[in-house]
Amino acid sequence: MLLGCIADDFTGATDLANTLVRQGMSTVVLLGVPRGSVPEADAVIVALKSRSISAAEAIKLSLAALDWLKRGGARQYYFKYCSTFDSIDAGNIGPVAEALLTALGEQFTIACPAFPTNKRTIYQGNLFVGDQLLSESSMRHHPLNPMTDSSLVRVLQRQAQGKVGLIPFNVVEKGAAAIRGEMEKLAAGGIRHAIVDAITDQHLLAIGTACADMKLLTGGSGLALGLPENFRRTGVLKTAQANTPPRIGGHAVVLAGSCSAATLKQVAAMQQQCESFALDALTLARDKGAVQQAMQWAQPRLGAKPILIYSTAAPEQIAQVQAALGREQAGAIVEQALGEIAKSLVAHGARRLVVAGGETSGAVVTALGIDGLRVGAEIDPGVPWTASLGDDPLALALKSGNFGGDDFFLKAFKELATERG
Repeated sequence: MLLGCIADDFTGATDLANTLVRQGMSTVVLLGVPRGSVPEADAVIVALKSRSISAAEAIKLSLAALDWLKRGGARQYYFKYCSTFDSIDAGNIGPVAEALLTALGEQFTIACPAFPTNKRTIYQGNLFVGDQLLSESSMRHHPLNPMTDSSLVRVLQRQAQGKVGLIPFNVVEKGAAAIRGEMEKLAAGGIRHAIVDAITDQHLLAIGTACADMKLLTGGSGLALGLPENFRRTGVLKTAQANTPPRIGGHAVVLAGSCSAATLKQVAAMQQQCESFALDALTLARDKGAVQQAMQWAQPRLGAKPILIYSTAAPEQIAQVQAALGREQAGAIVEQALGEIAKSLVAHGARRLVVAGGETSGAVVTALGIDGLRVGAEIDPGVPWTASLGDDPLALALKSGNFGGDDFFLKAFKELATERG
């Protein structure tokens, strides 16, 4: 293993894996802290469900993952979080990054969630989503981690004990040597975390080159663009093309738990062509038979044409549900329901599943007892098809709520059919 990675949610793990595979690194995603031996791969990603839990629990899980990766002999470590820096003032990005630094005996790292291909860029320390500041984008309405401050220096400083600095655009534009020099200057001045500006993939490649000797990096999937070439330059990475997951047929299902603006559009687009069933958190909370009703609706409709089961709703509806049930309880009810539904549908022949939302994806793969994934073809930037490890694999596309075009759900199954030939 060359690169050992820890992702704070499952969709983020497959997003990172997609980047590494496209750059020629064989990559395996393991779900939850592994207990077994290290698989044969250039990069191993441990996917945790640690983004929205307590900071103390997130640190515990992340350090356990780090210990396992260290035993596997990783040469470099990577803490992956969302390209929109999803977090609250209590964490978990800052506390986990500092715990990993301490465990590795390191004093300095960078933080760069930029992903220009998906219109996430950083300028003067401010995160933009398209042409909007993060605080003015739909992320300000996120049901679990509303992002109302665009300054990543301020956001991370509220979470971290160490000082947070900035490597600005004018330095990044000068290339890897200038970036490396600025990192050394900041570290010497007592800075523990440095936000790094990036508005193009070329910036990310330069940042990656500058970080060749850094023990721990933190960022979104885009930052990983430049890392494989570092290993290739030293002669330790020789993989030309990553392994292709097996071809998988069977019934097709979309399970959408995300309430992002992108997923709202994707649900609406799919409803024009496919049958759908809406889940309501309030109904799930008061009616123990609501999950069974969804299963009974879905089972006779299973087939080659995908069906959609969703809890996606507009921000004002989410606010009403959270006011009645509480933020955490509302999310947990929906996640549990979608996990139970997924398990039932797989038992009835569903083999190809698209899941929208990081928390939802974690609930679904946990309910299905999946412990690892191999990465296949990219559907849209940041979202690949994957195949579960084992003798009877499932095809899974785990989509961050904010990723994908309006036609993503139907496009995913078309892409899979094309890949199968």
